[in-house]
Amino acid sequence: MSNFTMIGCGDIGFRVSRELIKQGHQVQATIHFEEGTNVPQSAGIETIIANFDYREDVPEISVHGQKLFYFMPPQGGGSSDYRMLNFCRILSVDNYPAKIVYISTSGVYGNCDDDLVTEETPVNPQTSRAKRRVSAEQQLKEQAEKFGFDLVILRVTGIYGPGRLPISQLTKGHEVLKPEDAPRTNRIHSLDLVQICLAAMERGEGGDIFNVCDGQESSMSDYFMAVADLYELPQPKQLSWVEAEKEMNPLTFSFLKESRRMTNRKMLDKLGIELRYPTLEKGLIACRTTS
Repeated sequence: MSNFTMIGCGDIGFRVSRELIKQGHQVQATIHFEEGTNVPQSAGIETIIANFDYREDVPEISVHGQKLFYFMPPQGGGSSDYRMLNFCRILSVDNYPAKIVYISTSGVYGNCDDDLVTEETPVNPQTSRAKRRVSAEQQLKEQAEKFGFDLVILRVTGIYGPGRLPISQLTKGHEVLKPEDAPRTNRIHSLDLVQICLAAMERGEGGDIFNVCDGQESSMSDYFMAVADLYELPQPKQLSWVEAEKEMNPLTFSFLKESRRMTNRKMLDKLGIELRYPTLEKGLIACRTTS
């Protein structure tokens, strides 16, 4: 029976934890606030209250020899991940994991236009949120080298799935770029991401980086329009670039400035992944019946 630690236990962390418990493993997970402990505890997860925003709020967490998933996103601001800095402070020669799987983002590559993005593509973060992710990756690489544990990095594209669809945005009249103007990107279904996380822990080697996506190119516009069709919602208003810059929320608009065509060949081959939802259509249909 192996012991696992989850740093952050949101949707994906909870699903991974639940799968590990089904397999007979013990799981401990950090929770930001005490109010969020009920659901994880009811699933058999040992919870640890830890607010990584403040150094003094991070307890001494025993992770020595454990397999650790790091799901917690960076804080909202700055170009460095200070939550990761506070996590790294709990590591020592007497307290470091056997392996960490870090869930990063494809945003670290920045705008790649029409180039095909592989794991060899240099990082080129162009937004503060992407710079925070590069900061987190670098901090973990330094800790892995210092203490000698294995580190696997998953650079994940847009996650969708049960409870993660833009239903509320569509009902509120969310706009999209005209399809012919929308940059290309990729997605991954949340349930596929769960199996990828588990495979990365089992079969990923120290130093491995994997691009995580379904392999189907689409755009944010395609995605919103497909969700609207499936749930019989009004189609979103389509804007030109000029209109979008004036009318869209700056944060939303910033996502549309980057184009990335990702290959998932390394993930499929080395981790032995067979995607349940290799297309957006299959994934969205499954969302109607999956919890």
